[in-house]
Amino acid sequence: MAIREIRKDGDDILTKKCREVEKVDEKIIELGQDMLDTMYKNDGIGLAASQVGILKRVIVYDVSYIGEDGKKEGHILINPKITSRSKSMIEVEEGCLSFPDIYDNVLRHEKVTVEYIDIDGKKKKINARDIEAVVLQHEIDHLDGIVFLDRVAEQK
Repeated sequence: MAIREIRKDGDDILTKKCREVEKVDEKIIELGQDMLDTMYKNDGIGLAASQVGILKRVIVYDVSYIGEDGKKEGHILINPKITSRSKSMIEVEEGCLSFPDIYDNVLRHEKVTVEYIDIDGKKKKINARDIEAVVLQHEIDHLDGIVFLDRVAEQK
């Protein structure tokens, strides 16, 4: 697969809302695989399609390989949507591949439920908590043209 260029701070595409994927086809599957490769190459744990210049509602993430065994278990989510959020919040220091070397604390929901379509076109659901929930909220924000620094600003 291909490593794609990550769009950086100042690129207007990062502020644009992504369109829903109408059909899971070879191009979308290739995009997802390229995004995973790009995320791993840049030592990230999540990436949204807008960060590689594509305004489609596709995100990838992998929080498993940050553990001790280093095993990769990448996930490709198409048209992800948060359907429920916990009332309990957690504060986490976040960074972003589009904003290298910038980190700040962000308040996020401790648990979220996300519905999405997988690369086989099947509807799925994830009940995420802690770091997985944080990553999903961060990446889904990207699909809506919101970057983590926007969250930092609104929370201060």
